[in-house]
Amino acid sequence: MSSHASAGPWNRSWSRWDSGPVQRSCSPRRGWEIAGIILGFIFVWPLALAYLVWKLLGYPVPNEARAFFERNFSRLSTGSMRPADGFRPTGNFAFDEYRRAELERLEAERRRLEEEAQAFAEFVEELKRAKDREEFDAFMAKRRSGPATA
Repeated sequence: MSSHASAGPWNRSWSRWDSGPVQRSCSPRRGWEIAGIILGFIFVWPLALAYLVWKLLGYPVPNEARAFFERNFSRLSTGSMRPADGFRPTGNFAFDEYRRAELERLEAERRRLEEEAQAFAEFVEELKRAKDREEFDAFMAKRRSGPATA
């Protein structure tokens, strides 16, 4: 018969279902752990959930977990879905050359648009300065021409 429970460290005291009554010792430490998890879910549930997941995964070492995520989700960490080293060659030289040329053209267009956006932002800033200067000059002219009050 097959075992219904995995051999993870969190359930070592479990036995096969068909083996009859199982003698399991429940240490006081395990009782405190269960009580702590329950209280954790009541008061700080995110930490308790993280601890429970960590426990069910078999207490992975942080370096092992980091390696797992880098191995399986490294493409997501760069912020884009393409590989970090660029595109892999397809084997068709003409298509690879076309793709490279188009990507260079698009990159040049992106740089040009960024430069235009920067120039427009500078233009708008200059307009704001000119408007502020005009309003300030009008205020000063009005103040100088008005009656002097003590």
